[in-house]
Amino acid sequence: MAATFAAPLRHRSAGQRKTRPSRHNAGGFALIEALIAILIFSLATLGLLGLEVSMTRAQSSAKFRADAAYLANDLIGSIWSDSRNLGSYNDASCDGYTPCAAWKTRLRAALPGGAASAAVDTTTGAITLTINWQVPNEAPHSYRTSTSINVNTP
Repeated sequence: MAATFAAPLRHRSAGQRKTRPSRHNAGGFALIEALIAILIFSLATLGLLGLEVSMTRAQSSAKFRADAAYLANDLIGSIWSDSRNLGSYNDASCDGYTPCAAWKTRLRAALPGGAASAAVDTTTGAITLTINWQVPNEAPHSYRTSTSINVNTP
């Protein structure tokens, strides 16, 4: 049987360099990659949160506009069905007339800072209704509608 000898180990001299990078030097790069990934994720999350806030504000604004239109049509329907008391829906006498006062109460409950003014011409039957409201930290909003009622009907 033949004897096998291992090759002698070579020792590096002081002037020779390593050919492979050590694992110790690559650790900082992974940390920087992780921090950049966290930064990108945080910015995306903040962007989505801002979008959600904007969508909620737009949805609330649309709901208030729809409520104002509904309330205006509700009052005009009441005026049409009660055309004999047309003058009672004017601003000056509205609070003393029960159907008009009840409508204003519903208006204040539905819209933040809700207020209304109605200009009723009893001779021509022309009605102009303006509804105002203001959401906190926003500009005032307004909805105006006009109609005409035939006052010659018994």
